[in-house]
Amino acid sequence: MSSVAVTAQTAGEGAARAAARRRDRKAAGSATRRASWIVYALLGIVLLISIFPLYYTLLLGSSDPVEISRNAVPQWYPDLSLFTQFRTVIESTQINFWKALTNSVIIAVVVSAAVVLFSTLAGYSFAKLRFRGRGPLLVFVIATMAVPTQLGVIPMYILMSDLHWIGKLQAVIVPVLVSAFGVFWMTQYLSESLPYELIEAARVDGASMIRTFWSIALPAARPAAAMLGLFTFVQQWTNFFWPSIVLSSENPTLPLVVKSLQSNYFVDYSLVMGGVFLVTLPLLVIFAFVGKQLVAGIMQGAVKG
Repeated sequence: MSSVAVTAQTAGEGAARAAARRRDRKAAGSATRRASWIVYALLGIVLLISIFPLYYTLLLGSSDPVEISRNAVPQWYPDLSLFTQFRTVIESTQINFWKALTNSVIIAVVVSAAVVLFSTLAGYSFAKLRFRGRGPLLVFVIATMAVPTQLGVIPMYILMSDLHWIGKLQAVIVPVLVSAFGVFWMTQYLSESLPYELIEAARVDGASMIRTFWSIALPAARPAAAMLGLFTFVQQWTNFFWPSIVLSSENPTLPLVVKSLQSNYFVDYSLVMGGVFLVTLPLLVIFAFVGKQLVAGIMQGAVKG
């Protein structure tokens, strides 16, 4: 029995309506409570610090190389000459911009989809299945994150050479089809957000292990999988180290194209910064369109868990 009904029985309808109004005002006040000005000031400072590198990139991309050499801040706001730098980068005969763009899209999309799928499978296994050695194996997977990437470059390069993959996209895609961080991320999320009762109900209904994963675990992991896919996409889109080792100038990615804009004796910083912003622009568009949905999905999953 609700508190309003109890009040109505003991003190009458008027007291019950007054109690209901007080409760509604209290709930509305807590819902509309705003953060203090200190919080907004700190958020504003963090926002300015985050935006400044992008703003400075636009300034250098809109400036003349001579002015850049004379003054670290050649002007205070970008102008339309930035689009001239974009056109120069796209139409440059020294690089193959469209080839690099296609390669970057293929690598980022394929790796992101594979990491999400395999990490969710492994996370579901570690979180909800019972098998011998589960704990030590999970610890081993997490421990691999402590190994620097540079230590595996030489054996990985030898392996790619034996497979005759040097200069091909599969040399960049295959080694990162699954990540230890993705496995750990999905394991932690599924441990909290997926109750055993749903899995048991699916098994009682006769669902197989794969069907249970596809129909129960994967929808429950969608918010965390979306964040993992976004982080992986950004990481692969901006990856420079390994592609610079195994890919050639005839089959580059966008970070390699930006590096190719630098000459041996003179660096046109306005052209390079124009290329950097052009490479960053797709990521900004993705965050602008899907950032709100991703945050809403994470919050929804947290509330449901």
